[in-house]
Amino acid sequence: MGTEIRAGTATLYVVATPIGNLSDITLRALEVLRAVDVIAAEDTRMTARLLDRHGIAGKMVAVHEHNERASAERIAGLLAEGKSVALVSDAGTPAISDPGACVVAAVRAAGYPVVPVPGPSAVVAALSASGFENSRFLFCGFLPARAAERRGVLADLVAQTATLVFYEAPHRVVECVADLCVILGGERDIVFARELTKIHETIHRCQLAEAVSWLEADDNHRRGEFVLLVAGAPDVPNTDAVDFDNTLKILLAELPLKQAVALAVKLTGGSRNVIYERALALKAEA
Repeated sequence: MGTEIRAGTATLYVVATPIGNLSDITLRALEVLRAVDVIAAEDTRMTARLLDRHGIAGKMVAVHEHNERASAERIAGLLAEGKSVALVSDAGTPAISDPGACVVAAVRAAGYPVVPVPGPSAVVAALSASGFENSRFLFCGFLPARAAERRGVLADLVAQTATLVFYEAPHRVVECVADLCVILGGERDIVFARELTKIHETIHRCQLAEAVSWLEADDNHRRGEFVLLVAGAPDVPNTDAVDFDNTLKILLAELPLKQAVALAVKLTGGSRNVIYERALALKAEA
């Protein structure tokens, strides 16, 4: 599409908005918000502050997690009338740990164009200031509130070598970080990115073993919205690959793939996922 955005184009624009500082908005986002027929907002009061700051008068409808499905139909109806709509959340990018995915899916299913208007991202902002050199990251969003479920999710991430990125609320951050330390190990580094782009922005890096103490040292350390970044597991070369291959070749010659993998796991004590991937590769090479 060109640089001109016009009303009456039956297009949904997914517009990223500031995560704190209202000046952090792109020129293109402002152009879209001025031009569209309707602005679909997670919280119309929050969006009104942004629009007022930039002198934009816009017709708004509410789209939040409790009415998203009904709103998706309403927005599809507006597009059917030839109107253009901007979808915004309270902060950051819609549909990324915020309402919006249902609306986007419904609009695409109805055959209307969906245009992303990128901008502020708490995840990217935190990563850019973390000092982690790993170019790979896994965004996990909010962990479960229940301790047992949270620990189960973390247990599945123990071997993940990418930097792990979580969102967390202030009232759960201590117990969440305590579980991170227990499950992932205290030697890993964690970065707290708190209140990003706001007056009390804090970015602190330490080992997980020290993290709860840092949170409890000052009440202010536990206030605001958090992005937590945790170093991934060490990327240890698999020195047993040859042993896996020899074992798998013998087993695959006699057994179906699943049975061969299951027996190889028992014989070698290796990771089922690693052995399964290697078995697939050996089958393809045969």
